[in-house]
Amino acid sequence: MQKVVTEIEGEHATVAAGGALFGKLKTVGVDYVFSNSGTDFPPIIEGLIEATRKEIDLPTAVTCPHEHAALGMAHGYYLLSGRMQAVILHTNVGLSNGATGAINASCDQIPVLMMSGRTPVTEKGRFGARTVPIGWGQEMFDQAALVREVSKWDYELRFPEQLPELIDRASAIANSTPKGPVYLSLPREVLCEAIPAQEASAAATMEPATTAPNSSALAQSVSLLRAAKKPLIISQRGVGSHEAFEAFAGFVDRWAFPVCQYWASQLSLANDHPMSVGQDPSDLLAEADVVLVINSLAPWWPDGVTLRDDAAVIQLGPDPLFSRTPVRNFPAAVCLTGETSEVLIALIDEMGVPPARSKAIAVRHQHIAKRSEARRAAALERAKSGARGPMTKDWVSHCLGQAIKGTEATVFHELGAPLEPLDLEHHNSYFQEPYSGGLGWGLPAALGAQLAEPDRLVFATMGDGSYMFANPTACHQIAEALALPVITLVLNNEEWGAVRHSVEGLYRDGLASKANEVPLTSLHPSPDFTKTAEASRAYTETILTGDALPAALQRAIDVATRERRQVLLNIAIEQTGTA
Repeated sequence: MQKVVTEIEGEHATVAAGGALFGKLKTVGVDYVFSNSGTDFPPIIEGLIEATRKEIDLPTAVTCPHEHAALGMAHGYYLLSGRMQAVILHTNVGLSNGATGAINASCDQIPVLMMSGRTPVTEKGRFGARTVPIGWGQEMFDQAALVREVSKWDYELRFPEQLPELIDRASAIANSTPKGPVYLSLPREVLCEAIPAQEASAAATMEPATTAPNSSALAQSVSLLRAAKKPLIISQRGVGSHEAFEAFAGFVDRWAFPVCQYWASQLSLANDHPMSVGQDPSDLLAEADVVLVINSLAPWWPDGVTLRDDAAVIQLGPDPLFSRTPVRNFPAAVCLTGETSEVLIALIDEMGVPPARSKAIAVRHQHIAKRSEARRAAALERAKSGARGPMTKDWVSHCLGQAIKGTEATVFHELGAPLEPLDLEHHNSYFQEPYSGGLGWGLPAALGAQLAEPDRLVFATMGDGSYMFANPTACHQIAEALALPVITLVLNNEEWGAVRHSVEGLYRDGLASKANEVPLTSLHPSPDFTKTAEASRAYTETILTGDALPAALQRAIDVATRERRQVLLNIAIEQTGTA
């Protein structure tokens, strides 16, 4: 049988492209390659063994029993590490299973280097040609079309010598402003052909292209914000870095700028900050004269609020107009374009300090702080009212927030524990599912985050429907195999609560709001989710009453930290239609 790696010593040594692939990925900063292999992988697997024996520096290969888990782990790893990872899937069927994860990554502006094998082009006469019937069954006219809509760049490897430069190009484009996934398909015959061995570890030849706001846009923004009488900041996707998080907190406090985290997918400001006004911008937005929108795909509900005719809206972020979204008509009097943290810090620096003894700013600060304190008190009362079983999501969220207070912890929320009652304080402490709505994201993203920071407490809080979408058997197997002590909270109301809530929101006085049973939303009878996790040796509990939850959370944290073992808590919550 033909060898994948040709044994030629010295400067003329060669390695098959399949063997060079992992080595080249290491040179562009990839730590892990999340993979689900298939019949297209022989040159990759054989090459990996040979590259290991040759002591080529390689990223770690992680076997993922489902492609959705692979994409979710790459997503979560990036959120905590800030480093792009790679995914290799099995031909078209693996790519189709991973497409939902690609949609999520694109919506969240997450760089992922996606690859999948391509069924052999040739039927005979070439090493790597088709050998089994699925080689014909998996043939497509345009395999890349499965993810092209959500990829910044896609290509098919034509010749083995292209591999190093294409990996460089793919990595540079994925990490350019705005960031996002890219895709490369890998025909089996090409991976079987040889290239010079030194090219497997050649340094990257391309750097990402980043943007920055022009000086006039920055000056105009400063002028607007300094003169604002009724300012408002809306921030959905966080502020980009720990440095920016700290600077932003001081900035809004000095200038008395209220901050609304409407449908936040990341934390921009501590919940207890005096300028944090919660998640509903409606009344402040209706009276605002200047609105700073920080990297927010949908900063408000256009049908629910009307802006003042003279209101000026500043859009800030990597792609302030969200150019890949066909319809998004929020106003943009000024656009500040660039990586969120860098642009925000530049804006803060340009703003400087407010005028000494400004009465208007002092009055505004006092008014907003009083409002924020009242909001937090009301949120606490709502949470505590759900303490008696069956529990509310707010109560679960409050208990979790208290359990992790003062620790390095991250909560991944997917229709699970909502932000407001968590009372979080730190950058990277909270991530919500992307607005693309590809369910099942929370658990694999938490696994990826745990891999990035092994000593951090990581929680996946999910509705029962979202948990089932996560391919939990695959995720728990990965957690056990990699010793990832993620704590999963399944907030179980035996229904598609989000669907029911959507119906009741659209038809406010409709039949669904008065019905005991709403069609197409029931998940009754509920599976015993603890059995799924126990199959991978997880520690599990089912909690039925609110008074039992705090102690259960402490036991879960103890198991995760002391035993380094995954945990699942199946928590019964009420059917409120507000999931």
